[in-house]
Amino acid sequence: MLNLTIPDMSCGHCVRTITGAIQALDPQATVNCDLASHTVQVESSADPATIQARLADEGYPASAA
Repeated sequence: MLNLTIPDMSCGHCVRTITGAIQALDPQATVNCDLASHTVQVESSADPATIQARLADEGYPASAA
């Protein structure tokens, strides 16, 4: 399980973009976003650094929570 903090995540569009970016890397990934705490839990076989790089490319830099 990868726990990330994404300060710029603020709405449903953000959630859809983040979820889509992660599932583009791993279609089987489980992504749970919490807008109130700006956190995302990811269960994926993709490399965590690759996930973070992809999110940064999408405009949502993430740090380990």
